[in-house]
Amino acid sequence: MLVSRDIENMAIQIGSALKSHGLVLATAESCTGGAVASSITDIAGSAEWFERGFITYSNESKREMLGVAQETLVRYGAVSEAVVREMVAGALYYSHAQVALAVSGIAGPAGGMPDKPVGTVWFAWGIKGRQCVARLHHLSGSRAEIRMQSVCIAFQGVLELLNQVTDVA
Repeated sequence: MLVSRDIENMAIQIGSALKSHGLVLATAESCTGGAVASSITDIAGSAEWFERGFITYSNESKREMLGVAQETLVRYGAVSEAVVREMVAGALYYSHAQVALAVSGIAGPAGGMPDKPVGTVWFAWGIKGRQCVARLHHLSGSRAEIRMQSVCIAFQGVLELLNQVTDVA
């Protein structure tokens, strides 16, 4: 089981990697409700590498704050690859960050559907001017456990993305 110390260590690693590349991060969160940004800002000095977080729990907020298209939300639903990709694009556009992550899912215990059961979570990561990466995860556990796993996966994705960076964006 993940513990807060694991998440704290990953956040510290992200901060170190971002600073070494001269990059800044923005987050776009739905099902995690700001837990990713909160875990980042628990780290002293994170203002050097964390620019802002968008908590876009409703479809309306995804449209208004991140520019997610209504057509995308209607066609694919909020928990979809298309939406998290647009969330990353919006976070990069509406911030001063060069790196962004997005997460949207169904943490439960209700809200699941046959094609998107509880624990369905989409993630996306991107660097300004480069291809966005998206992944689907099917998580299990309580609402709190799914949210904590989502924070960890979001951080792992940022670390993987930054490990591929060879030049400053």
